[in-house]
Amino acid sequence: MVSIGIEGISVAGSDLHAQLDQLRVHSPEMYRRIDQPRLDSWQKEQEADEAVRDDFGSDIAGGRGSSYVRAQQLNVDARAAGIRQLIELMTQRSEGTQAIVDLLGGDGLVRRVCSRIGLSDVEIMTCDASPHMVHTAWATGVPALLQRAERQLFRSGSVDGVLLAYGTHHIPPALRRSVAEESYRVLRPGGAFLLHDFLSGSPMDTWFSKVVDRYSHTGHQYAHFSEDEIGQYLAEVGFDFKIMEIDDSYTATGVTADEAEQNLGEYLVDMYGLRKVVESLGPQQAHRWAIEEAKSIFRYPEQPGMRSSSTVQRIDDTGLWRCTVPRRAVIGLGWKP
Repeated sequence: MVSIGIEGISVAGSDLHAQLDQLRVHSPEMYRRIDQPRLDSWQKEQEADEAVRDDFGSDIAGGRGSSYVRAQQLNVDARAAGIRQLIELMTQRSEGTQAIVDLLGGDGLVRRVCSRIGLSDVEIMTCDASPHMVHTAWATGVPALLQRAERQLFRSGSVDGVLLAYGTHHIPPALRRSVAEESYRVLRPGGAFLLHDFLSGSPMDTWFSKVVDRYSHTGHQYAHFSEDEIGQYLAEVGFDFKIMEIDDSYTATGVTADEAEQNLGEYLVDMYGLRKVVESLGPQQAHRWAIEEAKSIFRYPEQPGMRSSSTVQRIDDTGLWRCTVPRRAVIGLGWKP
């Protein structure tokens, strides 16, 4: 995998051609997979379009992108176990280095996690529809491309995997089949498409409606997927697929049990931009409020191999404490025949 340790580069998040120039140098394998006419066409459309809402723009611009990035920088391992599962599921049928497009890549978290945990047989191409996220990715050494999930800029049959995770519900229902169709197009035969979300009515859905929608400045009124909906898109587009549930918990560590909880509370406040809570309670009380809300909301029926409630446990080999808040995600894993 190309190292993420390239020197940070200042690239405008809206300038696709500047991003392409940098990809040629820093990620040549992915550069060769770009469909230049598609990129040129979409760059022109971008320049002609009026500005659209960007929940992951900078905090100054009214988004929650700055605090989201801060959360990942302070605790890059918070979702590492779930990310490992996703990548291993996508690559289980393949050999050699796999070129994977991360459609909702933000500032490059999946790529950084893969590097940290030693998944060296994947080349992750970070893509996002937010110019702020793309600019931030480059600035932190992660090659990135401004792209909408339903308007992919890669050549047909050119990549080994497409990952749609961590924000899938932000895609409007009217565009979701188009995302599946585009993912099918860019995959080589035998390539994998993984669609990940948290089901309607799940604790994660409750967290978004009860906490994020009320206490972030951006709100959060997005429709989560159902299992039937996931299966319908994969079947209609032509994938061979299966649907499953995975443990995709949050974690944070600290030198005491209380500090581990506080650190996970801070992660949640930053991750979801809960600025109204900070404005009301102050940072420390906001972090405590967030973790207590999470412990109350994220509860599941007992199931083998899955966490059902929050835990704080001592890590024997380090002496640190780890706080874990459970999340269960549903995934549709499809292969292109």
